[in-house]
Amino acid sequence: MLYMFLAQGFEEVEALAPLDVLRRAGIDVKTVGVGDNFITGSHGVTVVCDLSTTGLELPEFLDGVILPGGMPGTVNLEKNRTVQAFIDYAYEKHEFLCAICAAPSILGHKGYLSGKEATCFPGYEEELEGAIISDKSVVRDGKIITAKGMGVATEFGLEIVASFLGKEKAESIKRKIQSV
Repeated sequence: MLYMFLAQGFEEVEALAPLDVLRRAGIDVKTVGVGDNFITGSHGVTVVCDLSTTGLELPEFLDGVILPGGMPGTVNLEKNRTVQAFIDYAYEKHEFLCAICAAPSILGHKGYLSGKEATCFPGYEEELEGAIISDKSVVRDGKIITAKGMGVATEFGLEIVASFLGKEKAESIKRKIQSV
């Protein structure tokens, strides 16, 4: 199971486009609202999450964590102890850590990008402590997937699909959604 964490002020497209792509692919992903099931994005769109961090415990099995960016969503994700625990658990178990826009900074602050190729929204590069900064829109280095921002949210989702189900499945979905 993948867990996508949404905090107040998240970038809507960076969450919902990858979520849609992942669910089209049949990947089990749950949205988790930080502190509540109703989370409002940075552009006023409110999403009803599958779960809330309130009372949420680490599962026995976890495929990975997805962190959409946006402001102040990224800051709100980073401040939450449950989100931090899931990130640490995924990292320790060598599971996927996926972050887009400003959210790769959360992984950078933890040192999880050290020696890894990564990308982020322009201006956040210094927050990716120890990373090998890439100018690519979407980067996968092992089990860490990072992306620049909203404009590549679909490609971010497709890269996650390719990582779990292979490039053929990702290409099939790409054709079906008419992505360029």
